[in-house]
Order: sequence, then C-alpha cells, then structure tokens
Amino acid sequence: MQTLISNVSLRLTVNILKQQKRTMSAYLIDDPNFSFLKELGLEKVNSGVYNGKWTGNGPTVQSIDPATGKIIAEIKTGTVDEMNECIRVGTEAYKTWSNIAPPRRGEIVRQIGDELRKYLQPLGKLVSLEMGKILPEGVGEVQEFVDICDYAVGLSRMFAGQVIPSERNKHIILEKWRPLGLVGVISAFNFPCAVFGWNAAIALTVGDTVLWKGAPTTSLISIATTRIVSEVVERNGLPPISTLCQGGVDVGKKLVSDDRVKLVSFTGSTAVGRDIAVDVQRRFGKVLLELGGNNALVINDDANFDMALGEKCQINIGGFNFDKLLDAAFFGCVGTAGQRCTTTRRLIVHESLYDKFLVELTKRYNNLLNKKVGHPLESNTLFGPLHNQAAVENYKNAINEALQQGGKIEFGGKIIDRPGFFVEPTIITNLKHDAPIIMKETFAPIVYVLKTKNLDEAIEWNNEVDQGLSSAIFTKDISSVFQWIGPNGSDCGLVNVNTSPSGAEIGGAFGGEKHTGGGRESGSDSWKQYCKRSTVTLNYSPELPLAQGIVFE
Repeated sequence: MQTLISNVSLRLTVNILKQQKRTMSAYLIDDPNFSFLKELGLEKVNSGVYNGKWTGNGPTVQSIDPATGKIIAEIKTGTVDEMNECIRVGTEAYKTWSNIAPPRRGEIVRQIGDELRKYLQPLGKLVSLEMGKILPEGVGEVQEFVDICDYAVGLSRMFAGQVIPSERNKHIILEKWRPLGLVGVISAFNFPCAVFGWNAAIALTVGDTVLWKGAPTTSLISIATTRIVSEVVERNGLPPISTLCQGGVDVGKKLVSDDRVKLVSFTGSTAVGRDIAVDVQRRFGKVLLELGGNNALVINDDANFDMALGEKCQINIGGFNFDKLLDAAFFGCVGTAGQRCTTTRRLIVHESLYDKFLVELTKRYNNLLNKKVGHPLESNTLFGPLHNQAAVENYKNAINEALQQGGKIEFGGKIIDRPGFFVEPTIITNLKHDAPIIMKETFAPIVYVLKTKNLDEAIEWNNEVDQGLSSAIFTKDISSVFQWIGPNGSDCGLVNVNTSPSGAEIGGAFGGEKHTGGGRESGSDSWKQYCKRSTVTLNYSPELPLAQGIVFE
C-alpha cells in the first residue's frame, strides 16, 4: 500500500514538474522568434531593482504580451526598503555627479545615446511586444531617447543664466541655475521608454541624479533600458547616477513622500497626478506633471480636405502640391490604438465638410480593420491591441455611456474576436459637444465627431474640456491661423496648424495646461524645471552701498 502511494506521489510530482516545465518553456523569452529579449540581457526571471547592483525582494509579477496574452518573462519587484536604498544611493551619487563639469556630464549622456543606438532594434521590438504599439512606433520611441541624448549634449555647453545690470556701482547681478539633487521619474505604460529618456537625459545633464519607477506592466522595458544606461555609467567608473525600483503602490508612495527626492516627474492619469501633486507639495518638493489629454482636431471650412484625411493627394490645391501622406485625423485617432496622451479624441468639423469627411474617414477605418490589424511585431500591422483587460473594459464602458447619451456608432464599437486585447477602432456621432462622455478622456481608439458652424464655436468647444494638452486646426486662411494660436485661441500646451494633434518633436517643450498638469518636458527651456535658480549679487567695490539708495548710518 505504501509503495502504491509512493508511486502515485512520484507520478504526480513528475506530472507537476512536466507541467511547470511546459509552462516555463511557453514563456516568449524562450521562443527563438523573440531572441531579441536575450540580446537585451533579459532572462526568464529578472531583478526589478538596480542601485549599483541588481536585486528584487518584492512580489514576482509576469509581463504579458497584450497581442496574445502570453507570458513574456517574470520580474522580481522591489520593496519599500529597496526603494529607500535606491534613494540613499542616488542621493549619495549626486555629491559626485553634480561636481563634474557640465560638458563632461554631457559626454556621458552622449555615450548613453550611442549605446541606445546599438540596441535600437531589439529595444524597439521589446517596446512593441510589451506595450503593444506597432514596431515603427516602438523603434521610434527608442529613437526619441537617442534624440534627446543628442539634444542634451549641446545643452551641456549652453544652459546658462543671465548677467543683469546692478543699480549700484561696481556691482553685478548673476543668475545661476544649479541642479536640484535626486529626481524621481514615474512613467506610464504607453511611452515606457521615451518619457524616462526625456526626463533622464536633461536631468543628468544639468547635474541631477535620477531614480526611475516604471509602469508595472512594462517592467521589462524599464529593466532593459536601465541595463543599457548602467553599462555606460559603470564603464566610466561613476557611481549609480541612474537607479531603478519597480514595484507596487507602496513603493511609489515611498518615492513620492521622501524629502530626499527633490522633484517628482509623474506621467499618468489626472486623478493619480492630483494626489501626487498634493503629497509632494505637502513636503514642499517640486512636481512635474504630464497628465490626461482630451485632444481636438478642428477642420475649418477652408481646410485642405485630403491633408486633413491623411490621404495621398496628387492634385494642386490653392497653389500647393500635397503629394505626401499626412496622418492627421486617421493617425491621430487610431495610432497606438488610441493610447497616446495626444490621441485625437474629438474631431470638430465644419458643417460644410462634415458629411463628406465622415464618409471618407469611415472608409479609412474599414480598410484598417480589414487589412491592418495584427500583432505589433508584424510588418503589415498598423493597429495593435489595447494594453490590458482593464483598457478593454474602459472601452466597453465608454461605448455604452455614449449610446446611453444618444450617440450613434458610425464604425466599430466591438471587441475583436482573437487572442489578446483587441478592439475595433470606433467613430461616434450624434452627441452634444458637451456630453458627459465627451468631456472625459477614454484611453482607447474612440473618436467623437462633432459638427460646427464656425471657427469661434470650434475654439469654444476645443477649450471647454478640463484637459489642455494638444490641439490642431486645418486651415489655409492666415487670419484663422492667428486666431487659433492667439490669446483667445486654443488653450492647450500644444497648438498645431495643418498637422495632427498626435505626437511631438523633442526640440519643443512638451506638456499641457489645466488638468494636464502644467509640466513641461524635453526641449526648449524645460531643463529649468530640473534646476533651482539663484540670484547672485556680486560686489567688487571697496564700499557697501545699499539698494534703493538707502543710507543706514
């Protein structure tokens, strides 16, 4: 009897081990088709904390391919204690890093950019696989990090204050910008590499150290990117100027609440951003917020129709030959499956163009759904999955709300029956411009098409939502352009003309107004947010005159 039980137990154990082996071997990291994962130094189980060494003593989580639902690999996340250690290490590294000459810091950032170039394709593929965006967008996101590194190299020899005349003889006033210290970066799933790059390249250049907490669902991207950055840092004999701690809410709260973190840069929802801003302000820290967008594209009555649709136009209109593809309404609405903070959520179309525009746009959607939906790593794919099941539920809820409020589905509105988190790109009409569902952001490929009478009304509708990130107008009329970009025009941070609201270049300051948070990242003078400003009055006379002519004797 004992022998029988032992044999049964042995068989059960063997079967369990076989099942575990089958489960583990089913991980995409072991599939030869995904060999780029190992090129990036990733393993079946990865440490999610870097503070000069790789650790991870928190819960183990799985990274999922949103196009198939299959497990890519596992991550050992960090704990509050490990976040505390990252803060300590980053604060200590600041003492060394901030004393290095800015051009030398720029040289290190240049090397980071060059190292990223070596891994442009494999890291871009990982972005596509783990986030769900199509491959050109995944590679393009890594390219953004490369580009901002190039930008930062020049900045390292250029960021400067002013020399200001003094009212006192033999005095001069200097304006000096100095680094803050340790900067915390909390990034979102939809741009899991570039947002860190925008922050890190600039912060490191001006002399800060950086601590990153990436989105939990894109942890492999955070780990792979940190490996690339840390390789450069270690090769140059520097302390850990860029650290990483993946983890849950408790780990994030530690980063936000700690006085040693001088600036918290947060990209994510307005609701979470509001709470973070309050917590950081409570300790008088600095905060940089990149939050929601409810972006509108206005089609004026004099717009170039083919440009606005993003079609290839071979005819000459108004003296211009638009023999090119401009992804405006189309790319703006469906690019990244509607999961960009700059995605076009509202199309405000002049009544004279409305009917034709809607017909042509619907044709584009139909062609996309029939021919261009697929795995983001497939070359023919233009439309991939949503990021997870929660996003699918938000999509379904928004569709139901829109119908309840009187909306009409012109196209889409359904879940696509295939593995992964795929939904149909959706066009909805027949809603009032201020319908509750329109007034809030839904992070999904849903666009509401509105019919307007004139530009004044269109601008009013553009501005009536809480968010103020991106906006665009299509027009050939110069007076309409200046009305749009003028003091009573679009109230957004990004105010475009004859191009899409979606996307931005690294050279300009990126960010928005109102409930978008007011932060600015990337180019222009965004570097100032990572610094503290000092006004220095320098007296090189033998006297001690007071300002405003005051005599104190």
